[in-house]
Amino acid sequence: MTEDKMTNENTEDLRTETAEAAPELAEHDRLQTELEEARQQALYVQAEMQNLRRRTEKEMADTRAYATTGFARDLLSVADNLQRALAAIPAELRTDDKMKPLVTGIEMTAKELENVFQRNGVTRIEAVGQPLDPNKHQAIMEMESAEATPGTVVHEMQTGWMIKDRLLRAAMVGVAKAPAGAGIDATA
Repeated sequence: MTEDKMTNENTEDLRTETAEAAPELAEHDRLQTELEEARQQALYVQAEMQNLRRRTEKEMADTRAYATTGFARDLLSVADNLQRALAAIPAELRTDDKMKPLVTGIEMTAKELENVFQRNGVTRIEAVGQPLDPNKHQAIMEMESAEATPGTVVHEMQTGWMIKDRLLRAAMVGVAKAPAGAGIDATA
């Protein structure tokens, strides 16, 4: 037996014998145990408070970052309508001297709205030519295409938007599929 182990056993035996004769030693041991429990509980509460503080700080940061989400979502219809207005103007009216100020005004309004979006972290999702991403694109239809790889976005019906790193509105897209009969071996 090692000397340390023998010393520990002797100390415990002595403590047990003394505890019977001295009740204050038993009271000391009980208080020592309660003190250790109180320390552990204080450490637990301290850790819990620190976690709560971190969660609250993160929630406040998220609230500040995404506070304009509802407002931005409402403005997307304005952006859509401005784009439709620009697309509806025929080329000959764009060059007409009487219509030029109107066209320029609509273009400037659309450009300013996009600048406001960018300043507030609202960005357009690039869709055409990209592989279909269900986190950003909503496939509305499939279109046969010999040029595009199947699963690639070939048409955008409605622009998608992100606010910082969150999806504000998915892009509604048409996705390429292989032409009918492509890939089928008729000689087999």
